Amino acid sequence: MSATDRPADSAPDTGEPSEVGSDTLHLPVMRSRVVELLTPALSPTSPHPVFHVDATVGMGGHAEAVLQACPQAHLIGIDRDTEALRLAGRRLARFGDRVELVHAVHDELGEVLDELGHPRIDSILLDLGLSSLQIDHADRGFAYATDAPLDMRMDQTAGRTAADLVNTDSAAELSRILHRYGEEKMASRIAAAIVEAREQRPFTSSARLVEVITSAIPAAVRHRSHGHPAKKTFQALRIAVNGEMDTLAGVLPEALGRLEVGGRIAVLAYHSLEDRPVKEAFRSACADSAPPGLPVVPESMTARFIAITKGAERPDAAELAANPRSASARLRVVQRIKEDV
Repeated sequence: MSATDRPADSAPDTGEPSEVGSDTLHLPVMRSRVVELLTPALSPTSPHPVFHVDATVGMGGHAEAVLQACPQAHLIGIDRDTEALRLAGRRLARFGDRVELVHAVHDELGEVLDELGHPRIDSILLDLGLSSLQIDHADRGFAYATDAPLDMRMDQTAGRTAADLVNTDSAAELSRILHRYGEEKMASRIAAAIVEAREQRPFTSSARLVEVITSAIPAAVRHRSHGHPAKKTFQALRIAVNGEMDTLAGVLPEALGRLEVGGRIAVLAYHSLEDRPVKEAFRSACADSAPPGLPVVPESMTARFIAITKGAERPDAAELAANPRSASARLRVVQRIKEDV
């Protein structure tokens, strides 16, 4: 984990977004709605400095919008992707010392806040899944439609690559990964095909893996299914390589616990595996802790949070037209209304 307030190669402060900060390269999902829902937690009437955490800052699109909408807010931007942090630094350079960027995984939130001396925060955003940077850079290996080295690491400075995983894990473990993280019904067949193919030569690129996956799925199943035959497998491998479900499980309770009274947390999820634990964590936080059947709930047992969104909000028609990648997005927001007892 490392922190920096402005990268050395930050663009000069021109007062206008650079190309890196333009929507041409990065269109943040549900940006206006996220800002609308978080702004009340960043009120300029607050008696203390207000801090917004973007725990998956990416190229800084959501962060830029929050900083523009809330001139009194300070940003702590966290990301595991060093290239994303570099680009975010350029995009956000004009905000000067209102920005602190940290190279870390979001489940290290508590350590980051303690290191920076900010034990409590006023708002936090988690924009889960892949960023535009990771999707669009073919050499990162996330896309099944383009041949590239099998990397798939969000942080390219550490950890196993997807190639390491498919070339060394057992058929049983590969099947478990594909079933759990990709909800792939053909998980066992695909895992067996991968193990058989790697005995001929190790996997190094995405194109060969796509061929093996496709050939392992019966033609009748391929014709009935929606989307690319390799889509679920690539999702599963990416989640496993980056430990995404483990880090999500770690960051949710920490983020909720660090919010000031009146503070809000927003989470953008893109598939049911991500959304389900968010839904459960928020439901628990918004529920009374009293046993069922009590005629009156003691104040000490009333809920600490309230839901701001009714269930999960989805992109509207205008958003979908402007940004088709937002189609699967689910946005949930809750607000802290009392301290823990």
